[in-house]
Amino acid sequence: MSEAVPTLEDYRDVAPPGTVELLRRLSERVRGRRVLHVSTSGKVGGVAEILRRLVPLLEEAGVDAGWESLDGEEAAPQVAVRLHTALQGDEERMPPETFDDFRTFTRARAASLELTADVVVTHDVLPAALVDARPPEGAWVWRCHLDVSRPQRRAWTFLRQFVVKFDAAVFSLPSFAQRLPIPQFLVYPSIDPLSDKNRDLAPSEIDAILAQLGVPRDKPILLQVARFDRFKDPLGVIDAYRLVKRQHDCRLVLVGGAESDDPGGVELSADVREAASHDPDLHVLELPAHARREVNALQRAATIVFQKSTREGFGLGVAEAMWKSKPVIGGFAGGITAQVIYDVTGYTVNSVEGAAFRARQLLADPELCARLGAAGREHVRQNFLITRQLGDELALMATLLR
Repeated sequence: MSEAVPTLEDYRDVAPPGTVELLRRLSERVRGRRVLHVSTSGKVGGVAEILRRLVPLLEEAGVDAGWESLDGEEAAPQVAVRLHTALQGDEERMPPETFDDFRTFTRARAASLELTADVVVTHDVLPAALVDARPPEGAWVWRCHLDVSRPQRRAWTFLRQFVVKFDAAVFSLPSFAQRLPIPQFLVYPSIDPLSDKNRDLAPSEIDAILAQLGVPRDKPILLQVARFDRFKDPLGVIDAYRLVKRQHDCRLVLVGGAESDDPGGVELSADVREAASHDPDLHVLELPAHARREVNALQRAATIVFQKSTREGFGLGVAEAMWKSKPVIGGFAGGITAQVIYDVTGYTVNSVEGAAFRARQLLADPELCARLGAAGREHVRQNFLITRQLGDELALMATLLR
């Protein structure tokens, strides 16, 4: 069942005061201009989640907004996954044919896409190569959601040959920016507070969903929602939970999974399941991409939310949890550090022991949990809602088209 698409007016009660009026004034600068977003996937992932809301809001603001993805009848090649991990610092050597596969795939997809617009925004790795097929008119923007602060040199050298052909690049954090001969902009990603993943749920709805998932609510719940790869460190979360368990009777819920064509993720998923097999308080849930209400309910039922990443692009699961007034314990990595203000909205940690220490502290002090949770929700309201990203998009268009 598809979600109803909110109007700009629907955000008046959740966004900071004056936001809707500011957006309407900004939109006058670019009314009638066309923007086209191109992502790898139109179905799964954080980019698709953002664009699913951002594009209709741009339309309502008077912009002719379009969205194309590369996951048509032909699936995106495994090279996309390999390049993503390499750009985030993985040193596993890539065979030369992966770059040939990349070029072959993007060349074929470029031939089937209409890429004419005043502004074209391509997201992350695969769509970047479309710049070789750009028409003479229009400004092109490369939007990078990855942590490319310490990329594998060979992968970045390959991608950079495309990036330098853009008119501008947009990064999620200043530390992600690279030395480039084009203007660079900073735009935080965002969550939609009115989506099924983030809207308010009645207590009875939360109870029913958790019962359906087989997660009892008889003790505090520690939660991490993240795919199973080594950068998300699910095994480290399990180790931290076991240290906490010595002093506090609690449950751990890991929501994740791995793509069948990702051997490392499949192997890690098996390790996670093995670690959980003898503990009735450790729940491993592999939910489909459309299980947004289920994730919402789990985040609202949790006492503490982990995002114990060792490398991270932005980690919007942190903002989702803080929007639900939950204290977050995150790894000191990527965009987590922009969201978690130490001892204000949660804690960043560098070790299993540090994560366990902070979890024990929070479980022993409900008032601290409430204080961090309230501050986290307000931090998200001011900085990480879709309305703020809409304003940034309108301002970027106005800057590029002036």
